[in-house]
Amino acid sequence: MEKHNHNLNIHYSSPDYIWDKLAELYSGMPGWSGFIDGITYWYAQDNDKRRINASVEPSGLQFYAEMQQEEWDEWFELFKNKGSATLGFEIGEPEDGFEFHIYG
Repeated sequence: MEKHNHNLNIHYSSPDYIWDKLAELYSGMPGWSGFIDGITYWYAQDNDKRRINASVEPSGLQFYAEMQQEEWDEWFELFKNKGSATLGFEIGEPEDGFEFHIYG
């Protein structure tokens, strides 16, 4: 297992309707486990050694994962693609030049 830490350009101050859309996206992703103590989890059940969780941070939507590199790359790319389609703006890592979509 490898550890992965990545941020996406989804700002913590996004309006509720954005978080509602993300909640729907979360549940449609492979390995969805649900919200545990308010934090989203995937693959966190039945003694699965893999895990992904996401939290809202000032740096953006932050993901932490423990899984093989190839599987993580596929999962994360799927999330970014589905997120872009769902939210209506391109989702990516700020470190790669993706800007935050600020509302208001």
